[in-house]
Amino acid sequence: MAKSLYQTLGVSEKASADEIKKAYRKLARKYHPDVNKDEEAIEKFKEINAAYEVLSDPKKKDEYDMYGDQMFGGQNFHDFARQRGSNVDLDDLLRSIFGGGGGSSSFSGSGGFGGGAFGGFGGGGFGGGFSSGKSRTAGTELDQKTTITVSFYVAAKGGKHNITINNESFDIKIPAGIKSGETLRVRGKGNIVGGQRGDLLIKVEVAQSNEYERKGNDLYKKIDVPLKSALFGGKVEVDTLEKKVTLKVPENTKNGQKFRIRGAGIADRKTSLQGDLYLLANIVLPDVTTFDDEFRQILEDKLPE
Repeated sequence: MAKSLYQTLGVSEKASADEIKKAYRKLARKYHPDVNKDEEAIEKFKEINAAYEVLSDPKKKDEYDMYGDQMFGGQNFHDFARQRGSNVDLDDLLRSIFGGGGGSSSFSGSGGFGGGAFGGFGGGGFGGGFSSGKSRTAGTELDQKTTITVSFYVAAKGGKHNITINNESFDIKIPAGIKSGETLRVRGKGNIVGGQRGDLLIKVEVAQSNEYERKGNDLYKKIDVPLKSALFGGKVEVDTLEKKVTLKVPENTKNGQKFRIRGAGIADRKTSLQGDLYLLANIVLPDVTTFDDEFRQILEDKLPE
């Protein structure tokens, strides 16, 4: 599982806290905008601070070690941020992934990301249920609304997500199989009016995956199949959400041919029935310039038009 935040700091995934701090300080000095006048230095400096904000916090580091770049749809963080827009604020972007929609984080030249809105996938505290109900006291809505973004993997398999709002930080449970646009209700975490406290309604957005396409509870994924295996049959190793499996490819497999792995999709939240994973064959052609002259001539002579 790719770990681009480690790559950003130039350390291994087994680096100690002291090694991470030392690497961060070295890079921060190099790319600090007061020192480095290169136009790209500011974005680089932000990325360095973002990486250190996660990897210097034991809880967040553990969570990132668990999910890695799946948080960013399988892309590395730099590409994910760039895809979201050239003017994206990395503080806000990371907060939308790890933390909640309340509060604000302030970028600090020496300390990374200030503020408490940057969180991870931590403990418990989920109030449960889906709802769109409202309650009002003296014309003021007690229920409060916010939006969070979770990774495709967390939405598919379930996990935990930290929310910081109303000067409180707490964890919610993301149920497996949740879809973009669904709303979670956390009771007793909304606005306080006249001694009463409403609920927090959290609209969940799911980050896109560059590996899977979701249709209902079924998943679709392209897999590379060598030409030899496609022609004469063979075996291909495939990663699923749960584990690596070996797919038996029959001879004369066509490009785009579909294979199904039952129960390797997403579990339905109401019935607990598991969807299927559909694998679409992408036949990988060899480079003919690597063939010797005799073999190439045989192919030219024998292959059908």
